[in-house]
Amino acid sequence: MRCAIVGSGLASLAAYATLRHGGIEPGDIAVFGPNADPTEPWRMRAASIRQRRMRSESDGHLAPASFPGLAVRESLRRATPAPLFASVTNRYHPSVDAFLSHAEEVRARSGWEQSFRAQRVARVRAVAGGFELDGGGPFAHVLVATGHPGLAKPAGLPEAVHAYEPHEYAPRVAIVGAGMAAATEWLNALAAGSEVVSIRRREPVRRPLNVPRPLFSKRGLAAFHRLAPHDRATKLRELSTPSYPPGAAWDRPLERAASEGRLRVLRGSPEEAQRKYGDLQVILATGFLRGFTHDALLRDLVEAHALEAHDEWIALAPDSTVPALTDDVRTLSIAGVAGQWAFPAADTIAGAKYAARAFLRRICRTR
Repeated sequence: MRCAIVGSGLASLAAYATLRHGGIEPGDIAVFGPNADPTEPWRMRAASIRQRRMRSESDGHLAPASFPGLAVRESLRRATPAPLFASVTNRYHPSVDAFLSHAEEVRARSGWEQSFRAQRVARVRAVAGGFELDGGGPFAHVLVATGHPGLAKPAGLPEAVHAYEPHEYAPRVAIVGAGMAAATEWLNALAAGSEVVSIRRREPVRRPLNVPRPLFSKRGLAAFHRLAPHDRATKLRELSTPSYPPGAAWDRPLERAASEGRLRVLRGSPEEAQRKYGDLQVILATGFLRGFTHDALLRDLVEAHALEAHDEWIALAPDSTVPALTDDVRTLSIAGVAGQWAFPAADTIAGAKYAARAFLRRICRTR
């Protein structure tokens, strides 16, 4: 086999579909990971926070070609131009059900099962002409897309439940965090009839997408890639500020609940909230652990090959490859959240496809 994808989530499915679209046969690709269904981890998290709509827009789909987007597909399916009009004004957000249905179509059409191997890879090593995965191989081209390294759970809160774990809502709830998951949980708990205390360290940024829209463009990315390492790390830390979209769908129910005394904001800790408001169910909308050091495979890769890293990020070339381990005959790429050094929104579908297309171009050049 010529290519390997380490990981079996949405970023891996996007990469696999891109390789198949580029003419790589299933027999030349091995996909290693724990999930035969690449949507399973994301599906479970979305169900836990009762997510109904995607934050992404029409282009946030897994098919290798940009056209048709999800707005076009929905417009044809419903026989109405409404999704297209919404997309033109950046107000189209596909439903979670529509996205998952589309993901299943991509999975079936690409032949994912022919290449999938139910195996967790713990070690990647560079060898002559390629890479060994746990001693197997070698593979000339490897894309690592291991996803988020785990849920972020602050110490000292053993009774708290994470927002991305299955849970219900008590009559009185404290929600820790201020990003997209937290905002979704505010609305969920209020709709369930709960009183909510929002515990946050800082005010969230209101923006439609995970990062500012220019960073999805060639010009914006070029400016980002020109930043010196220290400045790039600083920029990525700034972009990690909690955020959720603007709009009346969020603001009206929150403003109404605040005026009714059912929503309060506390810049403190869950312990302070308990002392001030009494017994509360604590829900951690604190996202994921951040940084390659929390991913055992990536940490081992950096240590074994003395790779360049800055703070929590592995230094990558603009095409998402690891420069020290990529040359004219082999490629090592990193996709998903660990690829932010190349693409700030690497943990989005757009970011997964950015890395996947660059990976395919590398393979084509070395044929």
